[in-house]
Amino acid sequence: MVLSDYLPVLLMTGFVSLLALLILTVSSLIRPHNPYPAKNQPYECGVKPIGDAAIGQFKVHYFVIGILFIIFDVETLFLFPWAVVLKSIGLFGYIEMMVFLFVLLVGFVYAWAKGALEWES
Repeated sequence: MVLSDYLPVLLMTGFVSLLALLILTVSSLIRPHNPYPAKNQPYECGVKPIGDAAIGQFKVHYFVIGILFIIFDVETLFLFPWAVVLKSIGLFGYIEMMVFLFVLLVGFVYAWAKGALEWES
């Protein structure tokens, strides 16, 4: 009885897996395959690569900006549900969110002071 409840899920999983394999197989058969040196060269924002990528150093500034964006974007994910239930959680919930926002503000000021938000090249 219990296994029959999962039959539609198993059938859908099997169907999706077969469809994915079919699409990948067909696309690998009909795609154009003509590699040449310029096509195989790495490309980053219109800048010509200089030197060997395995040896050279690279700036992690893009990653820092991305991580900071995710951190401060998650803040908004916590603010919305908090705003919805603010009346029911009362003063304690309000103070907790202010502490949370203060910690995020301290992190933002620290990142700003360290120059993590500067776009110098």
